[in-house]
Amino acid sequence: MGVGSDIETTSTSILKPSSTSPPHPLLDTYVPLTIFDEAAFDLHVATLYAFRAPMPTNSAMKDGLSKVLSHFPHLSGRMCPDPNNNRPSIHLNNAGVRVIETRTADTLADRLPLDPSDELALLHPPTDASVEYLLQVQLNRFACGGLVIGVTSHHRVADGHSMSGFLVRWAEEVRGLGMDSFPYLDRAAVSVPRSPPRSEFNHRAIEFKEGHDSAAPSPRSCSVIENLVVHYSAEFVSGLKRMVSEDEAVPTRRCSTFECLLAHVWKKITKARGLGESESSQVRVAVNGRARMREPAVPMEFFGNLVLWAYPRLSTGEILKESHAYVVKAIHDSVAKVDEAYFRSFIDFGEMISTGEVGELSATAPEAGNSLCPNLEVDSWLRFNFHDLDFGTGGPCAFLPPNLPVEGLLIFVPSCKDKGAVDVFLALSGEHVEIFKEISHSLD
Repeated sequence: MGVGSDIETTSTSILKPSSTSPPHPLLDTYVPLTIFDEAAFDLHVATLYAFRAPMPTNSAMKDGLSKVLSHFPHLSGRMCPDPNNNRPSIHLNNAGVRVIETRTADTLADRLPLDPSDELALLHPPTDASVEYLLQVQLNRFACGGLVIGVTSHHRVADGHSMSGFLVRWAEEVRGLGMDSFPYLDRAAVSVPRSPPRSEFNHRAIEFKEGHDSAAPSPRSCSVIENLVVHYSAEFVSGLKRMVSEDEAVPTRRCSTFECLLAHVWKKITKARGLGESESSQVRVAVNGRARMREPAVPMEFFGNLVLWAYPRLSTGEILKESHAYVVKAIHDSVAKVDEAYFRSFIDFGEMISTGEVGELSATAPEAGNSLCPNLEVDSWLRFNFHDLDFGTGGPCAFLPPNLPVEGLLIFVPSCKDKGAVDVFLALSGEHVEIFKEISHSLD
């Protein structure tokens, strides 16, 4: 259902890290953006989490947030150049985060399910480029006692894995459990280049673009971008995985839920777009470096950006005519190539930029309003700990990213409806939506 316009803002405040905690050792330092930060989207990412009553009071929620911010100083800082060298940096100045409190006479049941729509922007803080806060939280209190939490964070401060961990730590503070693990904040240690640095892959044309040398596709504008969510039940997912694993023509190892479902959705979107069989299509697949880097190993608690991308590519004829297993293998083989050697090469490439061996570059992340057609970009949040986001009365009953601004973006999220199910959030051109809906669950 829609959100309506009867949401009343009752308070807007700046919340700073708890004064009862000792000052963080990094306080008032400038932390330069890493090469991974600079490759990320330069925008604020919004997410919504809905919780049924009872929920802790707003005062308890803010108290827990203030305490946990003491351990995550980047989120209370500001993005600005380091005055000593003019490098893009995060100033850890404890300037604080913005907290907005609202209320409505509606019940949460009146508003569920939270379907993607422009109206959902009323439930989270603004995300325009002028926003200086690196973290914002909006507490939307419903008449029944239910709560929808809208969160925005700047992507160049932290990736989705990091923010998932932060939110779980906040919930633990609200519950009075304290923190059983702490973030790893030494960004410099994670991005140490080899001596001498050696960039072994064409990062200039893959993760970045430089003038006319970029291999990134030219962006296209899309007049109408529609957001939708498609639910794939646990039964559908298990059946899809079984079909792929039993395909004798394309022997595969045990395939993941992500690989199988991405292959399926790639097929269906390609068909809905009506692409010619001679065209080629690629998917930009996010790969988490925490599971790749071994020497030295990077703690899973590392807070920042540590994501690169694989680019499986097939002709549209292959996508449409070959089996699911064939497409799964293409995805798996491409992701496997983004290994430790690739991440180390990328770090060295960042060092070469900082020393002037490589000119200034721009990230290849698409801009709002663009269309990726015939390509796609996907993030998997299937391993994020959303079900651990428990403020004392259970996990969220609904979760969604409220707006995907680029046609062809996909996000895979563990469903709140049933264990093993997946919700796929996607943005498509309006002319392709109805066709996709008709065929989204067909295994033909």
